[in-house]
Amino acid sequence: MVKIRIIRSEPALLLEGEKKYLVITDLHIGFENDFASNKIEIGKNSSVNETIAKLKKIIKSENPESIIFLGDIKSSIKRISNAEWKEVPYFFEEMKRYANLILIPGNHDANIQRLIPEDVTVTNSIGFVIDDVLLTHGHALPTKNFSEIKKIVMGHIHPVFFNNDSLLNGERVWISLKAKKDQIFASSFGELEITIVPSFNPYFYATQKRFYKKSISPIIEKLKHVEEARVVTLDGTIIGNESILENLI
Repeated sequence: MVKIRIIRSEPALLLEGEKKYLVITDLHIGFENDFASNKIEIGKNSSVNETIAKLKKIIKSENPESIIFLGDIKSSIKRISNAEWKEVPYFFEEMKRYANLILIPGNHDANIQRLIPEDVTVTNSIGFVIDDVLLTHGHALPTKNFSEIKKIVMGHIHPVFFNNDSLLNGERVWISLKAKKDQIFASSFGELEITIVPSFNPYFYATQKRFYKKSISPIIEKLKHVEEARVVTLDGTIIGNESILENLI
């Protein structure tokens, strides 16, 4: 049975069993173009090298055999921007030197196969299962074929904590949920644990809630009742429970 371990101070987790998998989500490579169109500047240089450096540091520390990307590698939805034509292939060529790469396409990853090396494994967009864990981006509802799973690890939501009176206002957070399984898989019994992974892109935050746009997930929309929840900062501090979920997902 695999164990899920959140890496302290990083928006990344490990699945540890017979093999070790590093799991991250929502890189949104090429997002600078979208920000610039809204007159938001983050500097002249692309962030792709910043992302590569961060990942290399984690790989050196944790030594995973494979990296699983939970989708939204690129930023554009239906097209491929000029920046993405250059930066996405460069990113994968760099990262495949350090581990096996597995991509679960997200809703921003249309035509992603045109940008990645042949030796990167691309799965179905619904995701795939390791032991009793379904790994998925989160924009698609899993079918009954996955009803035997006990845990879901997903991205897509980009959870951010908002409290104007807190120093943590606008920070990326982890969300862990426990709910009845039959809300997702009809006629199934037992409990389902869902881990929502924060965006690996450090620029996906907001200091004011009115500038934050929630990503809608059919998985989360199916959860009419959550039995238990934890909201945790990147450094591991628990800052909330199910009572604040409405503001996050």
